[in-house]
Amino acid sequence: MAAAKKTGTMKKMGKGLKPSKIVKPKAAGKEATQKVAAWDDDPMSGALPVTRDLPDLSTAAMKVKITEAVPAPKVYAPGSREFRYWAAADALARGSQFWSSITGLKRWQPGDTLKVTLDAGAELNAYYDRVGLSFFHDTAGGKIVYSGESPDVVCHEMGHAVLDVLRPELWDVMSGEVAAFHESFGDMSAILIGLQLSGIRQQLTAGGSPFYQSSRLSRLAEQLGWALRQRRPDSAPPDCLRNAVNSFFYRAPDTLRPSGPDSELTSEPHSFSRVFTGGFYEALSNMLETIGGINDANLLEASDAMAHLLADAVQSASVVPEFYSQVAAHFLDADRRLYQGKYNEALKSAFVRRGILSLQSMVSEELSPAASTSRSTRGMVAPSPAANGLPTVKMSGNDFGMGGAAIVMYVPGETRKFGVSSAAPAMGAAPQPTDEQSARSFAEYLFRRGRVDLKDHGNPKMRVTHPYARKTHELIKRDGDVMLVRRNFDCGLD
Repeated sequence: MAAAKKTGTMKKMGKGLKPSKIVKPKAAGKEATQKVAAWDDDPMSGALPVTRDLPDLSTAAMKVKITEAVPAPKVYAPGSREFRYWAAADALARGSQFWSSITGLKRWQPGDTLKVTLDAGAELNAYYDRVGLSFFHDTAGGKIVYSGESPDVVCHEMGHAVLDVLRPELWDVMSGEVAAFHESFGDMSAILIGLQLSGIRQQLTAGGSPFYQSSRLSRLAEQLGWALRQRRPDSAPPDCLRNAVNSFFYRAPDTLRPSGPDSELTSEPHSFSRVFTGGFYEALSNMLETIGGINDANLLEASDAMAHLLADAVQSASVVPEFYSQVAAHFLDADRRLYQGKYNEALKSAFVRRGILSLQSMVSEELSPAASTSRSTRGMVAPSPAANGLPTVKMSGNDFGMGGAAIVMYVPGETRKFGVSSAAPAMGAAPQPTDEQSARSFAEYLFRRGRVDLKDHGNPKMRVTHPYARKTHELIKRDGDVMLVRRNFDCGLD
């Protein structure tokens, strides 16, 4: 599919999204209302199931089709296959409606309809692979867990599919920061879709509690987090998979360890995603204060504005090694264009506090254009249409324990629009790696962790295949070259 244009896909700014309205099917000359039971968010969030109108995935602007047989529509008890089906269908319908209303998109990267498999086998995982969304089941702690039962997980995976339409360039590019942003977008998707539900908004506004605190909205995928902790106790916080309320400060991914306990920030994309998600959630809290504090109407208004800013920023941001800072700068630019700078301080404060933008990047009254700089282009070749304009670089297979021929990979080499940077831990701006250094670092991470399916490439006596590791990338033959490309975005244990 050709790259989406960076302009023209955005819907005009509104005054706030209304809660989802699912189309009711008509029966025998009169309007019939059929009900199903579903979850608002995660099965382990502490909330009870809710009853909703029957979702119709075939009428959505961005159509979705579940591959499993459709059970008769009625209110089923939690724990049944029928309940899990309708809980997932409800989340998919809400997610599709939300993102199509924000972006104006009508189709997915795989085509007009996004295929969804609710039970693709036994593992603690869920993924998006440019064919569709796949969810799984497995036993943990004596309990069978279904990843597709959780709206948090469903809306996260749908976020990958949405971002893949908005910015297909992000799919194959070798960049740890880009990969982490894809995971962050999934979490931001789950949070924004959750805010469209009156039940979640009511709980957030009850008792006068502040928005910026750990809550059922900020805690994501409680059940999957619990299940993964049964396998590896330090893989997630005690009460969820990831929490948008966190204290992580930006560090360049190539300065971090490739793995570690949940309490530590690492270069693993899910771990590193928490920096941007934390900045996003803090910015959303600041935006609420800008418009008068937390109440039902303001939650809808702020979430609507945040979704428009996010979609605009990701379509415009330059694909460079320091992708976080470019996205943040485009948030500010989108706020100026769409909201006349209404949320400028709310956004700047959050992104600077998280180190996503350095203090020095914000000293001018307006965003500074990027200076023309001489960047390393050793070994680079012309942009490839298959990569939507991104350049490629050839690296020796010896660098990755392969031996033999060179490996071609796409690098984050677009031209910067804004001259911004992320912050260094102590003071000043973080050093900016070259495009090639960024690609080399992320490729090394993938090969070290066994995330690449080597197939029959490389020297059998030299390569390390990691036969038991889950694969997110693969080596393929393309135009006579061996290329490193992405297979999927998965959300299980690394």
